[in-house]
Amino acid sequence: MSGATDHQLTRHRPAETKLLIFVSLKFSLWRPPAELAERLRQRWPEMRVVQASRPDEFAAELPDTDIFVGYSLRPEQLRTARRLKWLQCTAAGVAQLMYPELRESGIVVTNASGVHAIPMAEHIIGMILALLRDLPGATRYQLQCRWAQQEIWDGTARPRELLGQTAVIVGFGAIGRAVAERLRGFGVHTWAVTRSGTADPALAERAFPASELDAALAQADIVVLAAPETPETYQMIGARQLALLRPSTILINVARGSIIDEPALVAALRSRSIAAAGLDVASREPLPPESPLWSLENVLITPHISGVTERHWEREAELLIDNLERWFSGRPLRNQVDLSRGY
Repeated sequence: MSGATDHQLTRHRPAETKLLIFVSLKFSLWRPPAELAERLRQRWPEMRVVQASRPDEFAAELPDTDIFVGYSLRPEQLRTARRLKWLQCTAAGVAQLMYPELRESGIVVTNASGVHAIPMAEHIIGMILALLRDLPGATRYQLQCRWAQQEIWDGTARPRELLGQTAVIVGFGAIGRAVAERLRGFGVHTWAVTRSGTADPALAERAFPASELDAALAQADIVVLAAPETPETYQMIGARQLALLRPSTILINVARGSIIDEPALVAALRSRSIAAAGLDVASREPLPPESPLWSLENVLITPHISGVTERHWEREAELLIDNLERWFSGRPLRNQVDLSRGY
């Protein structure tokens, strides 16, 4: 295993540093473009920058790598990363990295927190408005060529205003704060649920500690889940929490599917004990065709695209370059993960 040795605690100069880039995720946007490596070579021509395109190439390059830029690193790969000092994760979520060997290795881990905040906040607002105005229902009628004004008004998802609603945002990191900024512009009362029970009062009218989640949920018109995936947040929204919500409440999940007890959510949606759900994530992805979520009329599903934007790698590059500047000058890095907490 890669341990916390002296060479890992030393930040070498660019000329003594090898940086390796590799992401093998299926979705093409998440794979770094060649332009990223070129930008780094132009900024630090003396640094060795390698961008791997295949798993075997990645495995061959890893042993003498100092800095790794990628999504995941499995335990068997970590054992070969003898020089690794810093891992810049290209995602905000780092649950895939939180295994004991890496946590105990002494390797610095940073993530992409903030990179996805703008597109995800806009996506969340879009989901809320779509469900409040029953745009999915209007779309179904459109496909039938029906001018269904009366049907939509008489339906269970009667169009409502966003003004004056109370939104409870669970998780008040970069995404949660960006959502709060936008909701306040609509005249929404924004409340935050955080681990510490504190939040920026300029963005959240009230803040609750995680231990008082139930009290916040019972008063919510809209619930937005934007919390990190940790053992503490696993199925934090279960049957009991769903039962606390009002029949008019809308639930939005852009965090991870594991945060919700999915069968309990299906039951709540079927019984209309909550109004609707906007889901960008699922407990199993891709969501299987046999999932009952597909056929529920009060569910809006998007395929984990809330963070998608044409500016993604522009923001990833800005964060990485800033952190490299900090690394070589001995300053603290942005977005350093607390390995004891897992985010």
